[in-house]
Amino acid sequence: MNSAKTRVAVFIDGGNFYHKLKDINIKNTSRFGYRQLSDWLARDRALVYAGYYIGVVRAKQDDVKSQRLRAGQVGLFNFLRSPKQGFVIRQGYLMNNDGKYHEKGVDVQLAVDLLVGAYENTYDTAILISSDTDLIPAIKKVKELGKAIEYIGFAHKPTIALQTHATLSRLLIKEEFENFVFKPI
Repeated sequence: MNSAKTRVAVFIDGGNFYHKLKDINIKNTSRFGYRQLSDWLARDRALVYAGYYIGVVRAKQDDVKSQRLRAGQVGLFNFLRSPKQGFVIRQGYLMNNDGKYHEKGVDVQLAVDLLVGAYENTYDTAILISSDTDLIPAIKKVKELGKAIEYIGFAHKPTIALQTHATLSRLLIKEEFENFVFKPI
């Protein structure tokens, strides 16, 4: 197949991506070029879908911190949905378990979208930016359906299981991610 006609779908596990960027000291994810990263990963292939999967912060009326976090997340969502970024946002929720928050429903939505796209033939290659091994059954099925799946990981914390199951894997270093941080003018 001619690579110029290969259709690519990008799936970003937002919570996972956020924490991995923080690990390499990239903190302002609202000033990150998600679309530019997606285009760069797609190379000369047609980017037909860009999805961002995240648990939604629920802001309590009397909780200043949750209000601030929610406002920041709404700003991020507006940025991602903007015409220059063009992302579809799939939302799960955050569950508080003894003061520690866990995303719920995010991985399921990502897995469903991977599978639906493969079954409905909306892409030829899925690019997955996540380190969640819960996605392995979906990855296996996507490959059985004749689609390629590229795992994009962080060099400082690769997920060997995803590397093993993907058609292709690529680990990016901090300097590569820094190319997509918007610089103040």
